[in-house]
Amino acid sequence: MSRYRRYDGGDPLAPPVDIAEALDAIGEDVMAGYSPERAMREFLRRGGQDQAGLDDLARRVAERRRDLLQRHNLDGTLDEVRELLEKAVLEERKQLARDAMMDDGERAFRELRLQSLPDSPAAAVTELGDYDWQSREAREAFEQIKDLLGRELLDQRFAGMKQALENATAEDRQAINEMLTDLNELLEQHAAGQDTQQDFDDFMAKHGQHFPENPRDVDELIDAMAQRSAAAQRMLNSMSPEQRAELMQLSAQAFGSPALVEQLGRLDQNLMSLRPGEDWGGSEQFGDGDQGLGLGDGTGVLQDLADLDALADQLAQAGNMGGARFGSADLSWVDLDKLARQLGNEAAVDARKLQELEKALRESGAMERGFDGELRLTPKAMRQLGKALLRDVAQRMSGRQGQRDLRQAGAAGDLSGATRSWEFGDTEPWDLPRTMLNGVLRRAGDPGGPLLSIDDVEVAETEARTQAAVALCVDTSFSMAMDGRWVPMKQTALALHTLIGSRFRGDSLELIGFGRHAQTMRIEELTALDARWAKGTNLHHALLLANRHFRKHPNAQPVLLIVTDGEPTSHLESSGEVSFSYPPHPMTIALSVRELDNARRLGAQTTFFRLGEDPGLARFIESMARRVDGSVIAPESGDLGAAVVGSYLGSRGGGAGGSGGSGPGTYGDWFGSRGFWVG
Repeated sequence: MSRYRRYDGGDPLAPPVDIAEALDAIGEDVMAGYSPERAMREFLRRGGQDQAGLDDLARRVAERRRDLLQRHNLDGTLDEVRELLEKAVLEERKQLARDAMMDDGERAFRELRLQSLPDSPAAAVTELGDYDWQSREAREAFEQIKDLLGRELLDQRFAGMKQALENATAEDRQAINEMLTDLNELLEQHAAGQDTQQDFDDFMAKHGQHFPENPRDVDELIDAMAQRSAAAQRMLNSMSPEQRAELMQLSAQAFGSPALVEQLGRLDQNLMSLRPGEDWGGSEQFGDGDQGLGLGDGTGVLQDLADLDALADQLAQAGNMGGARFGSADLSWVDLDKLARQLGNEAAVDARKLQELEKALRESGAMERGFDGELRLTPKAMRQLGKALLRDVAQRMSGRQGQRDLRQAGAAGDLSGATRSWEFGDTEPWDLPRTMLNGVLRRAGDPGGPLLSIDDVEVAETEARTQAAVALCVDTSFSMAMDGRWVPMKQTALALHTLIGSRFRGDSLELIGFGRHAQTMRIEELTALDARWAKGTNLHHALLLANRHFRKHPNAQPVLLIVTDGEPTSHLESSGEVSFSYPPHPMTIALSVRELDNARRLGAQTTFFRLGEDPGLARFIESMARRVDGSVIAPESGDLGAAVVGSYLGSRGGGAGGSGGSGPGTYGDWFGSRGFWVG
């Protein structure tokens, strides 16, 4: 048998969730020193460009709660009673004035009784309980007070009862009394462990119309009723002592009989004993809003407030992710049905998208746990981040929007394996399989067209290049983190790593980080590297490692790229110990210069990337660059990636991107000589 439910929102034709934006944000936070767990948690809290986050949902929950408290007051039922009482007294006085047959003494007695009614509505209603009304309209208004009180008291425990019992007959009221009696007996049997499922089924068959929640067993029935009954108690707790006393006194007049109040009191006691964990003692501080709450409506508002409190806890718990271990908690904790009731379907759709995003991040293979138990970005995620960084680099280098990745348009060279549409002036060989496939696909939609069209032609891209051995030396001293260059440095390394790994697979890249000492690093290690408070900029050690890399690849063109914001302040002793001195010791400078000379003898094309405006650093780097016929580029931190990638491409093409100059140059110079373009 098929079962259906109401559609719960969202675009049924929407594409699968795109994790690219989330992965970019997570990657940047990881580079800034966050753990992957924290980085993912922060993105889910913040949300994306077109995606609300947990913080936004929590803010809307808090605003909704504040609005409910400020917009309402608890005088609704008392105000209705007061209005009906005033109407009854006014109509009675009119009738007394019109009734010429009434004895003057009796009229005076009745007028005096009406005039001397207590100010308290409850006391006035009690006082008029045995009054013999002369006006039909007055009698009806007074009876409406009793009817209203009965319906309000029932509506506190059974949502919608106030409207359902409007204009109820004596038979309807008798049916309610019978339902309450049966319900109390069922709950008392359950408390004693003497009830059966058949007892519950019989009860629902007889009285099920009063329970729209459609519970499946007695426990579900108790849960639903206890929540509303506890909300009714919290409403009473929220009232002033005067308001509470008025309502307690008025309750005795409900339906003109104390039987209803007795049954409801018995029901509350049963529910309290069966569900002591509900919040029976809480209260709320309502404002002086212009919307008075009746007992039933007030209980509903208290339930709404309880739902909002639960949602706030769920959103906070989801944002905290339940601990340090990825996957130990997730957004399934958030009650989407409750969220939709309180904030609308749009909020539930936003939360569902966050659930899907979190699930996609967990299942996409973008993160994995290492042998040490720590979560880290996978090589797949690093490639995705690198491609995104390369696109940004391409845009900065080209100065145009919407460019593709770098590629060569020359005719000579090795096939790269990639193809593209033919353009006027191209001399590359045709890629026949792709060309014929394009023609077949086009003719499938246009059977009468030609076998081949010029638009079907694709050519094979070629690469004319020599192998290069690239050493990227990046300063990892604490000053890089202090001055906001830590993340751009890592992004630069990742962009270059991705470019070489995807377009120049024959090249060999060595990533070298140098602080107090230097070390070769995998891209995953560099991107996850935390800033460390360690004095020292050991360019000497970095150049030793770079030259070792060049010697391992004697047939490759050496390319040396150095990113730094400080002069060398440490070097390696012959014993392997690190020697630190500030200001820089002459021995530190001499050893750094010696290794730079060794790199030149190996044929390295050298480019320095000077970060910061320190004059001493500028003079030192310019002199070093002139010594080895290298170049100096002084980019802003945000342009560092474009500068390094451009210099690499220029060096690969036979130029060094400059010759000893100290200016920043142009991006066109950097990669124009390489023959690559962005288009």
